[in-house]
Amino acid sequence: MNAFVTTAGAIAAVIAAVVAGWFSVRGSRAAAAPQQRQVDLSVLQASVERLEKECGEMRQQIVRLRTFLWVAVGWAKRRGDQVERLGGTPEPTPGEIEEFYRTGV
Repeated sequence: MNAFVTTAGAIAAVIAAVVAGWFSVRGSRAAAAPQQRQVDLSVLQASVERLEKECGEMRQQIVRLRTFLWVAVGWAKRRGDQVERLGGTPEPTPGEIEEFYRTGV
């Protein structure tokens, strides 16, 4: 009977160790989830900040390009008018430029 108690005790100890290990792994996974979410959130925030910065830079470039385009189109129109005043015949302005000059688009 002594051997039976010893064997039963050993089996109970093994079962207890397995259950304790299972709870430990489950607990560490649950504890790691908020940390992983925090890392994911920080990566997302960094990405959003980078994209906002790039978007602002692109908007500035677009404004500068539109300004340049307005100046270039106005200059070309004035050169055409000058050629006409001097008695020449300028080449016709492309339709896209005329439309941009009228609408800004």
